[in-house]
Amino acid sequence: MIPVKQAISSSVGRKFIMSISGLGLVGFIITHLLGNLTLFSPNGAAFNAYAKKLHDLGPLLTIGEIGILILVVVHVVMATQLKLNHAKARPMGYRSEESKGGPSRSGFASRNMIITGLVLFGFLCLHIWQFRFGPAMEQGYAVQMHGENVRDLYRLVSETFHKPLYVLIYVGSMLFLGLHLRHGFWSAFQSLGAMDRRQSQQVYALGLGLGILLSLGFLLMPFWFYFDLGSVAK
Repeated sequence: MIPVKQAISSSVGRKFIMSISGLGLVGFIITHLLGNLTLFSPNGAAFNAYAKKLHDLGPLLTIGEIGILILVVVHVVMATQLKLNHAKARPMGYRSEESKGGPSRSGFASRNMIITGLVLFGFLCLHIWQFRFGPAMEQGYAVQMHGENVRDLYRLVSETFHKPLYVLIYVGSMLFLGLHLRHGFWSAFQSLGAMDRRQSQQVYALGLGLGILLSLGFLLMPFWFYFDLGSVAK
């Protein structure tokens, strides 16, 4: 078995780790979107109940959050190191790229993975600061649920998505998410050697579809609140 230190220091090992952490984050993003769909329920009761269930997990939630944080940091570090090593190896650049999985997938998304990734990392930090450590019950964001005071996270989400600047930042970040997933999903399977030339096209199409669906799912939220579409639906 290859030592961990040696695996991390090699290009192949870094690509493997980046791919595994990236696919883990895709799973988290899908789960996060499914939970956030409760935002579209009337009066926010379903979303606050969902948030309370997560909060009631206690230490398990903390462990999960730390795990996600580790995945993010590992993914960013591995991607950055690979980009820097690639730049050193080819300082003058080159016009075309061939991929082991078939025809080259070089394009805007693939050439700017590090940029879209860093933008998403910055957005994640802002998002966590805003909702995980933002105003709580002590600041009046409280609602009664089954005779118990719980954090009114729905109100915080609604107020945040009524701010044009945050909506603009959120929309731009979700477009970057779609671009990042479009190429990253296929690239992960390529790096893991989990597909052949015939499957490459199918996996690429799946990544494209996944990127579109997830970005659109998240994009609907700020517009839903900013334009008060819930009131129109009623």
